[in-house]
Amino acid sequence: MKNHRSPIEPTPPARRFLRRRATALLAGLALMAALTPDAFSQPVSVTPEKGAPALSVVRVNATTQPWDFFKPWSKKAPFTRRALGAVLAGNRVLVTAELVANANFVELEKAESGEKVAASVAAVDYEANLALIEPSSAKFLDGIRPLELTDAPVGSHLSIWQLEGTGALLATSALVTTVEGARYPLDDTSLLVCRVTASLQYREGSFTVPMARDGKLAGILMRYDPRTQGGEAIPTPVIAHFLKDAAGKSYGGFPRAGMECATLRDPQLRHYAGLNGNSSGVYVTAVRKDSPAAAAGLKPGDVLTALNGQKIDRDGNYPDPRYGKLFFNHLISTVGYVGDRVKLSILRAGKPLDLELTLAHRPVEDYVIEPYTIDRAPRYFVLGGLVFQELSRQYLKEWGDWQKKAPERFVYYDRYQTELFQDSRKKIIILSHVLPSGNTLGYEDLNYLVVTKINNVPLNSFADIAAAVEKPVGGFHKIEFEDAPKMIYLDAAKVAEGNPALMKNYGLPSLKRME
Repeated sequence: MKNHRSPIEPTPPARRFLRRRATALLAGLALMAALTPDAFSQPVSVTPEKGAPALSVVRVNATTQPWDFFKPWSKKAPFTRRALGAVLAGNRVLVTAELVANANFVELEKAESGEKVAASVAAVDYEANLALIEPSSAKFLDGIRPLELTDAPVGSHLSIWQLEGTGALLATSALVTTVEGARYPLDDTSLLVCRVTASLQYREGSFTVPMARDGKLAGILMRYDPRTQGGEAIPTPVIAHFLKDAAGKSYGGFPRAGMECATLRDPQLRHYAGLNGNSSGVYVTAVRKDSPAAAAGLKPGDVLTALNGQKIDRDGNYPDPRYGKLFFNHLISTVGYVGDRVKLSILRAGKPLDLELTLAHRPVEDYVIEPYTIDRAPRYFVLGGLVFQELSRQYLKEWGDWQKKAPERFVYYDRYQTELFQDSRKKIIILSHVLPSGNTLGYEDLNYLVVTKINNVPLNSFADIAAAVEKPVGGFHKIEFEDAPKMIYLDAAKVAEGNPALMKNYGLPSLKRME
């Protein structure tokens, strides 16, 4: 909408005044249009009528104590997070997985009465950032109306639910601006994300909060930036997939194909791929070894044109009936389930070919550098003061802004691990740092080195360390590295003799944790 100009030429001061008035008026109209009929520019507190069912949300309090990956034998100080959980059918409460990660204790709290009960995590998926909480008392949620799921396409008006200190429900209007595939907090998973704009006010206990549409659950808000007033939420297709999977005998997770693709807008790439001017599809650039795509026979250089009959355009999008254009990965990761068979239509050397792909989830243990290590302690091995660990993204995240501050080589290995480590290597073992002792004189400044061998035994997994240290070379432990100093030696007898003092001086409960 353009600003209207007055038919009378005003003076410059008057013109500026009219312009400001027009801008304010348009901003007010836009705000009113973005609000639901029962909400205004400020959040509205809503209290249930007398005799009505209790609010369909409960407070969730989680005491978390993550492991310290710089000191893998110890934990960090505990802290508490508070969030608002959505009550669902089956006596369960839905929250984000971030809330309960590494939790020592979880409890549910009724908003109105403050009644509390211990709870446990019934199901969790850190890649999808979702968790189901179950109260220890089967009757705790009696009388609370469970929420049903509903869609929230672009343009939908939603209510973001928070709680006042009194327990009154606080509903803030939000507008869905886009729904598209995006990275989730773990950075390795791309799933559907609902983006909203809202003037959300801070309320204690709003680590994550539900979003509703017409009294039904439309998503879980997991990020919010008060500067831009923009938020990102987990939409109901992802939630529905998680709930259906969690209700089964075993949890399968969100599947992946194990391939990477490039758009085909570049005419030179299209010419190289042997496509004519009207062809659509995306160019397969890489296929991960032992992946579902590799098992189906997909190869780099193939052009993926359709998936289960859904045509894919040059940007990799297909026409979704609910959300418009979406990246085709949504058909694999969220529409599909582990074990489903998917038909891939491809062009290979310009000729059409159909392949059948069986969907599978990639477990975290399958990565050379694991994208997350949650709810379990990190492995470590201390040899005479040398601290050996597995390289993991959880270790890298100890640097904070790890992609800029962590050791460059480690970040490079993490980013390109699929291409770099297609051999038999299972894990990367590093010398993270050195605990000064009589056995490490001259080695105190060594750190952030990739360990290749110990006592001539190649290290392809963390379990190799235990076997390697049992076989000193000529009475010495010989440690070899990928970079300088390339090789160092420790007197094996002196290492064994100094172990008790090493444990005492540094408060080590054990010199190793292998599992």
